[in-house]
Amino acid sequence: MPTVAERVARVLAAHVSEVFGLLGNGNAFVVDALLQHTDARYTAVRHEAGAVASADAYWRATGKLAIATTTYGAGFTNTLTALAEAALARSPMIVLVGDEPTGGRRPWDVDQAALASACGVPTVTVTIDTPGADTVHALSRALRERTPVILALPYDLPTVETAEPEFIPELAPGNLLLPDADALAKLVGRLRECKRPIILAGVGARDAGPALSELADRIGAITVTTAPARGLFAGRQLDAGVCGGFSSPRTAGYLAQADLVIAFGAGLNQFTMGFGRLFPQAELVQVDIAKRPTHPAVTAHIRADASATAMALLTEVASRESWPGVDPAEVVDAQFDRGDTPEFAEDGRLDPRGLIAAIDAQLPDARLVCTDGGHFIGWPNTHLRLPSAGSMLLVGTHFQSIGLGFPAAAGAARAAGERMLVVATGDGGGLMGLADLDSLVRTARRATVIVFNDAAYTAETTQYGSLGLDERPMRIDEVDFAQLALGVGAHATVVRRLSDLDSWATWCTARGEGTWVLDCRISGSVIAPYQLEIMANLRDAVNHPAAD
Repeated sequence: MPTVAERVARVLAAHVSEVFGLLGNGNAFVVDALLQHTDARYTAVRHEAGAVASADAYWRATGKLAIATTTYGAGFTNTLTALAEAALARSPMIVLVGDEPTGGRRPWDVDQAALASACGVPTVTVTIDTPGADTVHALSRALRERTPVILALPYDLPTVETAEPEFIPELAPGNLLLPDADALAKLVGRLRECKRPIILAGVGARDAGPALSELADRIGAITVTTAPARGLFAGRQLDAGVCGGFSSPRTAGYLAQADLVIAFGAGLNQFTMGFGRLFPQAELVQVDIAKRPTHPAVTAHIRADASATAMALLTEVASRESWPGVDPAEVVDAQFDRGDTPEFAEDGRLDPRGLIAAIDAQLPDARLVCTDGGHFIGWPNTHLRLPSAGSMLLVGTHFQSIGLGFPAAAGAARAAGERMLVVATGDGGGLMGLADLDSLVRTARRATVIVFNDAAYTAETTQYGSLGLDERPMRIDEVDFAQLALGVGAHATVVRRLSDLDSWATWCTARGEGTWVLDCRISGSVIAPYQLEIMANLRDAVNHPAAD
């Protein structure tokens, strides 16, 4: 008879091919079973956060489940920031972890199910009688609810034999949420009346890209996306790029003129909504699987699948030969209308705008971008061109975390295929996740790492330093990331001027393999436009505090 670990491993491997993990007492036997009895590919990470962040990044890039695995106790608690991020991003995965024995908690155990629940993540505990069925339940729930699921393996069970009959596991399909007919009819009626419609797509609409493009063409709508969904409408004439804090000035102008915005699969967070200052005259219709609107500006909410709704709308509008809409001649390269990109800032250090524009010009067109969180995200999100949906992975932004860039990179590397992986991080976040720079170097076929190194936590200096707070806790002694990178086997260059990119650019052109770290010494004096919005919001809160 198979052991519990063998049964769990075989059922998982029937549906999932990628495993990201760090070995410990609680998961040693099940990892061994995955390696010895299945074809699953195991990628070792150096910190438990990297297991979850990599599985998260893999889902965002491919739409396929991955497994993250760690031990119990301290191994599990090390995952919590990445776990909360994945839950907020609605990234399904299996988090296979050791857990307390069936006989009761030991001094070093914690209530893992309670900690997971606090992050919005459910737990399924493996039992000796039905380990395969328990595993199928966890897989089905992850896909159906679009959530990480903890698959907890009690410490005393992995090597015990199970009498559960062998079976071919099947996953219960999720129910496709179809749009309400009356709500759909009202939306079609509104489309007949509006003159400046905009279709906004988020990552929840990735599979709806072709249908939304056709729908937008029929009704003469400008398309925009949330930052993580950039590339969904690549090549479309009436595409204006990204909606929110990363919008170009021209795109922001189009948004301000809209009279109807239909958001498909978009969470509508404060950054996408520009802190409430975008499209002030427009009705906002949200199409999403969420049970209720996710922003107070929503005027109508249709709880439905984005693809199903897009196809239903296409059917409704196909009978009409012409619709009012936007003249295509009005939209002129709105995505990259960014103004000057100088080489140096006034303090003599690199201007991040000129730096990222120069890097963009040398990168191959086939690219997958994975970013950390922090002030610097304004630069890759406004200057790097993306070829298709799933080409931008913003791991950490949902939970407003830094330090998940390197931890997510191994998962992004497994998803990249023939594309160049581009990993962008700040110096603060890079130091926080430094252990998994090694994981990236071991895993990536071709990767470029951009470290925006300004010797500071710049989100804090721009927000709180500008309010007069002591900046000493916000500063970082300048770190030589190039030397750190050489220590784990990467190529590396300290970039103080754009000509320092030449050796890396030659490597790019020659399709060189390996990982090249660009330690870019940028100025912290150049503030990203989205950060100016945050600063304005913060000043409003400080100057006009809420009444008790």
